[in-house]
Amino acid sequence: MNHLRIKPSSPILIFAFCVALLGFFQKSFAQQAGEKKEFINAVISFYNLENLFDTINTPGVNDFEFTPEGPNRWNAAKYFHKLENMASAIEKIGQELNPDGPAVLGVSEIENRQVLVDLADRESIRDRNYQVVHYDGPDLRGVDVAFLYQPKYFKYISSKPYRTLVPGRDDFLTRYQLLMTGELLGERIHFIVAHWPSRSGGEKASRPLRIAAANTARGIIDSIQAAEPGARIMMMGDLNDDPTDRSVRRHLNANGNINKLKDDQLFNPFFDLFRRGIGSLAYRDSWNLFDQILLTPSLVGNDYSRFQYFRAEVFNPPFLRQPSGRFQGYPFRTFGSGVFLGGYSDHFPTIIYLIREKK
Repeated sequence: MNHLRIKPSSPILIFAFCVALLGFFQKSFAQQAGEKKEFINAVISFYNLENLFDTINTPGVNDFEFTPEGPNRWNAAKYFHKLENMASAIEKIGQELNPDGPAVLGVSEIENRQVLVDLADRESIRDRNYQVVHYDGPDLRGVDVAFLYQPKYFKYISSKPYRTLVPGRDDFLTRYQLLMTGELLGERIHFIVAHWPSRSGGEKASRPLRIAAANTARGIIDSIQAAEPGARIMMMGDLNDDPTDRSVRRHLNANGNINKLKDDQLFNPFFDLFRRGIGSLAYRDSWNLFDQILLTPSLVGNDYSRFQYFRAEVFNPPFLRQPSGRFQGYPFRTFGSGVFLGGYSDHFPTIIYLIREKK
């Protein structure tokens, strides 16, 4: 196989282009206005942390494999190695444009609140003072979604978990979809983070589960917009579907064409990246882009007196990639075929950059 044809673009080129493009926009806006204007940016990111479990066997949760006695021989040394790796990755997300990294970071595949508290306490990101928003969900493996946010950038107002209900499957349990509302440097924004049902049993057989999750997310968005016309909403997560799949295109009503975006749609900036062969995870010699961040039209425009969408990317620097072997170029994961590899995650993080005029 030829990984060079499908592996994501060089992060060095991405960031160089991004910085140059930001400079171009600043110059262009200043010329149009006849005055010099400065812009600030905010980094928003999503990251599937791939089984960030503690070492404790929790009653009622199927987490035995991540205990010292389990098949992964998951112990304190491996746990803290994983924490250091994840903190190191988070430290570098978006850092070339903003040294503080993500103002808001949605995460998935975490066991509980404590693992995020431990993560935020790693030396490499401790000074960011990340705060945690988390609810214990009904997933049988005990994995949840959550938010980390920097109080320097984001003022927390409220949060609420939503359960995904599948028609005819009252016993179906999956991760909550978590809504968090707050102010990003004074601007009210709603964030939703999700980890939709997997493709276990096959993509087609499991598709109704993800459609149900998409309908749940769409319902959350519609409710917010009904109560707050023009609400600014960002939906993020590991959707276990690509931007072109039915759950995303039809049920979330997400459009990848920024020039044909309707008021009732979401803008999906990862649609074009996926079409270009860029992915956030790899499986059987092909790439998927399950990790997406979508925006309401109120975040996409030319009113730079408030935050607007600037750019999206998959963050895939060399240290996050498998360096050699059969899976060279894939995300460098923690475990592979039951063997502890000491990597990071089987997903790359994804990023949205927002910009506005400096006040």
